[in-house]
Amino acid sequence: MTNRLMAWRQPRGEPSLSDVHRSIAVQSTGPSWRHAAAFVGPGYLVAVGYMDPGNWATSLAGGSKFGYTLLVVALISNVMAIVLQALSIRLAIASGRDLAQACRDAFPKPVVYGLWFLAEVAIVATDIAEVIGTAIGFNLVFGVPLQTGVILTALDVFLILYLQSLGFRYIEALIMTLLGVITACFAVQIVLANPDWTAVFHGFAPSIEIIRNPQMLYLALGILGATVMPHNLYLHSGIVQTRAYGQSIHEKRLALKYATIDSTLALMFALLVNASILILAAATFNKTGRLDIADLGEAHTLLAPLIGLAIAPTLFGVALLCCGINSTVTATLAGQIVMEGFLEIRLPPWLRRIATRAIAIIPATLVILISGDAGTARLLILTQVVLSLQLSFAVVPLVMFTASRGKMGALAAPRWLVGVAVAIAVAIAGLNVMLLIDFATL
Repeated sequence: MTNRLMAWRQPRGEPSLSDVHRSIAVQSTGPSWRHAAAFVGPGYLVAVGYMDPGNWATSLAGGSKFGYTLLVVALISNVMAIVLQALSIRLAIASGRDLAQACRDAFPKPVVYGLWFLAEVAIVATDIAEVIGTAIGFNLVFGVPLQTGVILTALDVFLILYLQSLGFRYIEALIMTLLGVITACFAVQIVLANPDWTAVFHGFAPSIEIIRNPQMLYLALGILGATVMPHNLYLHSGIVQTRAYGQSIHEKRLALKYATIDSTLALMFALLVNASILILAAATFNKTGRLDIADLGEAHTLLAPLIGLAIAPTLFGVALLCCGINSTVTATLAGQIVMEGFLEIRLPPWLRRIATRAIAIIPATLVILISGDAGTARLLILTQVVLSLQLSFAVVPLVMFTASRGKMGALAAPRWLVGVAVAIAVAIAGLNVMLLIDFATL
């Protein structure tokens, strides 16, 4: 049915992120590794969203409460992410549109406005998690009060504007450098925690208990929402177009190949980090009977006595701060793509950033003042579940577009990939319905 969809209802408009659109040269001659190297970067910006502070909270809660059981959820979520991000790349390269522009050019205005609103809700939920996580990171590393740390997160706009003025490669370099720091921090912590590797292996096996246990299902959906994030689908379909890959079918096929390799490797890297957070929680908190750890500050405090070395909480705080900074950069770009793509409204990046961040700062500040650290932990997990509930509204249009030969031409997704994507969309929707039923029957 999707293959009978007509071509785009409206002509393609001005590209999102127009100041960096096609700004990175792709060599058409020479060795293939140089061609591939030009596409390294966007996948890692997307991978940042799969290890943001909200993911930390859900993984810590899952690992401390249920041990290694939810590792399989992280694995399945990552496989879903690889497939969906590959479709985002395909949409961008085949049509020259990001996902927001594609929705605008394909659907009636009421549908477009509804999808835009839901995308903005997802970005605000993401931003709340990043505000809280970055503020906690400032607190853990530098002793800055949480309220002050929340305000400091608004200053990231100046860092983004400066790097973007230098060129998009500088943003990618910052992200990849901070990812290296995060990886090093977790590698040391995992070695110190000395997890049960047999239990880790069994944790990647599916368990029916995850579906049957409402608490497990809630955290599983939190992990899913923190891993397969709606704004990343919009983000990836926009930033892959920073590459000047040419317009012929051959050039587009090569671009699709190398961009997908970049994305897949980056997301496998993200899985290692996400699994490390859950393994660390299971090996320290669950093992010692601390089954209720979701608060990042409490986790930081308890790591030293449980692992036995004072450096462990410092590494935890540094990694959290790096994740928060990384995530705020990518959320800014995603917000710009969503607003420009759906509404064709082009605000200065600093104004867009401040507006989005202000919406996130208000609830974060209120929760910190009223409930303290415990309230921030609950809010972090809630934001990730909200993201999971929003996910279908980005996934369904993406699958529809990429399956349509009328819209994608020769680069339409093959049937096997469409089948996998449809199964993922159905699974996400089904799990969300189960969660809503559980809430309704409590």
